[in-house]
Amino acid sequence: MKAVSLWLLAVSVFSAFQAFAAPSNITTTGSGNTRNATTHGVQAAPAAPHWVVYADSYDGTTGPPAASAIKGYNVFNLAFLILAGAWDKAQEWTTLTDAQRASVKSQYAAAGIKLVVSVFGSTDIPTTTGADPIATANSMAAWVKKYNLDGIDVDYEDFDAFDAADGRAENWLISFTKQLRTQLPQGQYILTHAPVAPWFSPVAFGKGGGYLKVHQQVGNLIDWYNIQFYNQGASEYTSCASLLTTSSNTWPQTAVFQIAANGVPLDKIVIGKPGIASDASNGFVSTSTLAGCLSQAKAKGWNGGAMVWEYSHAPASWIKTVRGSSWPV
Repeated sequence: MKAVSLWLLAVSVFSAFQAFAAPSNITTTGSGNTRNATTHGVQAAPAAPHWVVYADSYDGTTGPPAASAIKGYNVFNLAFLILAGAWDKAQEWTTLTDAQRASVKSQYAAAGIKLVVSVFGSTDIPTTTGADPIATANSMAAWVKKYNLDGIDVDYEDFDAFDAADGRAENWLISFTKQLRTQLPQGQYILTHAPVAPWFSPVAFGKGGGYLKVHQQVGNLIDWYNIQFYNQGASEYTSCASLLTTSSNTWPQTAVFQIAANGVPLDKIVIGKPGIASDASNGFVSTSTLAGCLSQAKAKGWNGGAMVWEYSHAPASWIKTVRGSSWPV
């Protein structure tokens, strides 16, 4: 596999941490509005539905693929910017010249695709390691601006901190998000989060409050949630019923409409799935099954969209099938 600058080192050192798609499973059960302002003459946050694809691994192209290769998506997430700096697809973006980046951005804008960087992933555990949320937000926001991206996606996967259910993880995320918004103003930049679905349970995280607390405190600053409905158990979120209406007793009240009933707007709930079975430990469903689930959800008033880990396992043909007749490409 071709490497760029520090990227080969990232592969060897972090090969066990390729996992936005494969975060460690949670092991404890204890305890939308469209933005009207513009940047560069273009609305920053696209209206729902959101069709989001992540890319982490080298796919034969340095940086993002051609816009035609991801037709049907409207957000492409470069993974990852971590505490140590940019790695993998995010690092590739830095190796392009200013002119090359401008050309990609122009092509993506013409195709209606936003280009965003995803931060942390499973490699980073910022709360556990004592990273300062304000300084970290300032540094990462500066990177977004320096490399002329449309926004930032917060893929926080500090499971030990979150599972402690003592509020440290939630408070870190709240402070981090507030500071990001001071640096990346609403209406000018996209700001999304990518939590695992169980973190929205209203009963599993004790006084910490889980992601419902995060949403209550800073949900108005977050454009939408790329929710990971996978890697949480072999039978979790694998049928339309368990994905949409009633989750299992292992992770209670974390299906799409249950999350909405607990206060998260339907247009902010983006359903995340792996592109192929090997992209996750579990939770994979076929594109035809997922298309059927989206159709059912749309009929009930949902319009959040779908997210997938990862390109190039989920090219334009993947999202075309998933959008199906509900939102045809």
